[in-house]
Amino acid sequence: MSGVTLKNVIKKYGATQVIHGVDLEIEPGEFCVFVGPSGCGKSTLLRMIAGLEETTSGEIRIGTRDVTRLDPAQRGVAMVFQTYALYPHMSVAENMGFGLKMNGHPRAEIREKVAKAADILRLEEYLNRKPKALSGGQRQRVAIGRAIVRGPEVFLFDEPLSNLDAELRVEMRVEIARLHREIGATMIYVTHDQVEAMTLADKIVVLRGGKVEQVGAPLDLYRDPDNLFVAGFIGSPAMNLVSARPAEGGIIAPALFADVIPCSVPGHVQDLVLGVRPQDLHITSGDSHRVEMTEALGGVSFIHCARANQPKLVIETKGSHVEPSGAGIALRLDPGAMFLFDKATGHRLR
Repeated sequence: MSGVTLKNVIKKYGATQVIHGVDLEIEPGEFCVFVGPSGCGKSTLLRMIAGLEETTSGEIRIGTRDVTRLDPAQRGVAMVFQTYALYPHMSVAENMGFGLKMNGHPRAEIREKVAKAADILRLEEYLNRKPKALSGGQRQRVAIGRAIVRGPEVFLFDEPLSNLDAELRVEMRVEIARLHREIGATMIYVTHDQVEAMTLADKIVVLRGGKVEQVGAPLDLYRDPDNLFVAGFIGSPAMNLVSARPAEGGIIAPALFADVIPCSVPGHVQDLVLGVRPQDLHITSGDSHRVEMTEALGGVSFIHCARANQPKLVIETKGSHVEPSGAGIALRLDPGAMFLFDKATGHRLR
């Protein structure tokens, strides 16, 4: 079990730079998730760790070894891709043990390692089946099993659940979390789905434009975002972000209230963004806001509303509370639940 260290890692394609000086420390046994929108560089960074992309400059270390210029086979990593990449003419057992066979391992050793991986992944009854006889989730478990039998220092996952339907994704998230607990290996996982990131990670790395925006434990990023991007990206539904301006005794945020919201604001900041989570907005009597629609999901409801000519807000309520479209409501906000950002820089005001 080894950690992974990135020091000022840069990736360029010709004159185009896509990874900008990433510094990162992933501890041994940690489950680290790279998350961000499409094109942010998360898969490129993972492939650089795997050795599938050349590192333009900087250093990548796995454990105590500098692997920056090593071939993928020499790095001690195993990668699970978005596609299963299973051989259709081979059985599950043959697919899982194929890498060891190609490297000349004894048959008895291959059988032992495949059996152990199958036990961990609950694939024992499928070892003699061909991939076409498996479900999508079972095929992905076979792909993970193929990585396990290699005994790598680090597991790399590149959006492994994106081809599965919603129910299977939830099931496989549970399986991958259980796998990490059982084998305790260092795992680096790429996803664009921040719910996956929140539920799986010990540490989340939020990327945008090839740069690290923030690193931290899932709830730390949720409760204490450093900037507007992280605040809007982490959380589902997303944080409500509305324009605000300083006023005597606090701020005015027209999308929320006509009155001043009491708070302190640094004197040099003139343009603000106010952030508030949907669960921190509460419905009260009045008609300052008009309901556009309600998403009633049973245990929770999301009410979409807006003041005239102002951005839409989302309110989260418990239970099956439904407000009819067109109804008038007013809002209540706990000032202690607010986040303030400098609109010009995007930085959090603390």
